[in-house]
Amino acid sequence: MSTAEPRRALITGISGQDGSYLAELLHAEGLELHGVVREHADGDSPNLDAVRAALTLHDGDLLEPGTLRAIVAATAPDEIYHLAAPTFVPDSWDAAAETMQGIATLTAELIDAVRDHAPAARVVVATSREIFGADAPSPQREDTPCSPGSPYGVAKLAAHQLVGLMRAHSGLHLSSAILFNHESPRRHPQFLSRKVTAAAAAISIGRQDELTLGDLAAVRDWSAARDVVAGLRLMAAAPAPGDYVLSSGVGRTVRELVDTAFACVGLDPALYLRVDPALVRPPEGSLAIGDSTRARERLRWSPQTGFEALIAEMVAADLAALRQA
Repeated sequence: MSTAEPRRALITGISGQDGSYLAELLHAEGLELHGVVREHADGDSPNLDAVRAALTLHDGDLLEPGTLRAIVAATAPDEIYHLAAPTFVPDSWDAAAETMQGIATLTAELIDAVRDHAPAARVVVATSREIFGADAPSPQREDTPCSPGSPYGVAKLAAHQLVGLMRAHSGLHLSSAILFNHESPRRHPQFLSRKVTAAAAAISIGRQDELTLGDLAAVRDWSAARDVVAGLRLMAAAPAPGDYVLSSGVGRTVRELVDTAFACVGLDPALYLRVDPALVRPPEGSLAIGDSTRARERLRWSPQTGFEALIAEMVAADLAALRQA
């Protein structure tokens, strides 16, 4: 019988959507779990209920220089999943310096810490399709030219490029996950997907009168968060590091999202939907759709959850939460 110690994983941003699903996946595979939370209250997140007893949580403000380095040194992890970062793109226009610090600078601190304290660790850094910008050729791949259109995109591109540079220079197992939109019932309510599913649920039981949106023709590539974190795990387990787009490869309009969500509760969205011209952004130069061929071929990754099933799960969860409130 083997007496080998289980592999130790460190997840930054563990209480968020991706971090919590990833924690559940790694726990099911028998890994020892460590997570970083900003303060103790974050450790009480219901997202972590399924794995709370198996977690070792480390409090720390990652924007404080040295915090992440100290946690890496103390835990000496075999795998690191760096998910902690600002996530809401529009906010980056009002906090460009903090966005750069929380994404690019923090990634640099992590890489330095790995080099000095855990050089054998498998590291996956979450970046974003926002590195490509609105006018990139579609679909976007790992080698698509980048021209980000927001401070958030600039910061994510800096982190992505730093991962590649340091991987080549230091020989560390550093990978960049270029993530397209991915959703779940744990998605923060400020994001479009949850705004729509929550509205469909609330309207269906008389808690809300209408849903106000902007451009219904905008296209996004939506996947399930559980599928995406499975891709992160495969990246860490791969013999060689690399950069991978994780996406469904299917573009859907905001109108399709609305129609699917309202169909789940048997309502005609036309009766409740209002378009606010002030929320309509300028037309995008290309479709925000990812080409995940590399991940499918090299990692044998593929999405397992269909779009309709994903939205149905989110609407059902929003309905349940409203009825319990």
